Amino acid sequence: MLHQPSKKGGHLQYFDMEDGEIEQAAGNNALGHLRCSSNLEELRMADIVIEAIVESEDVKKTLFLELDRIAKTSAVLASNTSSISITRLASATSRPCQVIGMHFMNPPPVMKLVEIVRGADTSDNTFYATKALAERFGKTVICSQDFSGFIVNRILMPMINEAFHALYTGVATKEDIDTGMKLGTNHPMGPLQLADFIGLDVCLSIMKVLQAGLGDSKYAPCPLLVQYVDAGRLGRKRGIGVYDYRAAEQVKRSARL
Repeated sequence: MLHQPSKKGGHLQYFDMEDGEIEQAAGNNALGHLRCSSNLEELRMADIVIEAIVESEDVKKTLFLELDRIAKTSAVLASNTSSISITRLASATSRPCQVIGMHFMNPPPVMKLVEIVRGADTSDNTFYATKALAERFGKTVICSQDFSGFIVNRILMPMINEAFHALYTGVATKEDIDTGMKLGTNHPMGPLQLADFIGLDVCLSIMKVLQAGLGDSKYAPCPLLVQYVDAGRLGRKRGIGVYDYRAAEQVKRSARL
């Protein structure tokens, strides 16, 4: 199944080849540019490797250690992390000057922004090569120093966390919280709906990174966010988060039969 983004009436939508919402030729063309593999050794000759795995520093460091062994000595190792220190990830390698953060916004085909993060030892050559690659992708680049959460999530995640507090303390319903932020601040998506889209486990992980890295109790995750993650309510990818998507997904699956 291939999802490709488009816009209708100002809303982001994903078109599904199986539903006939995107032409087969266009879908096949997109798939033709992808090469899938589970063998890291195939990255041996890559000029740049962009890691986009689970948001866990320990797991990422383990991967970077392996990539450092496999990739050619001139290769740049980039991380799509949304909050974890690039300097600490780079410390797992023998090439800290060639390690950089390249944070794509979600979903990458739609969102125009890439946040580039320089670690303590990231070289100018690595920075300019990564910036040029992002611009070749048609992205707008912003640059952040290596502080917890960088730019976007330093601002976004506390807002999402506060929306959970508003729901947790009974200030308003989830629908009214999201509608208030959409129509009152012209956001395309409410913070609770956005959290479901990002993944509540990812939001929780980032809040923990902010709290630990910045040492301020204002970044403590809302108990309701913690409870939802503990319950496996991780958002759209699990069919339920703040909102329940299971009925809509069942209707969609039935329509394909």
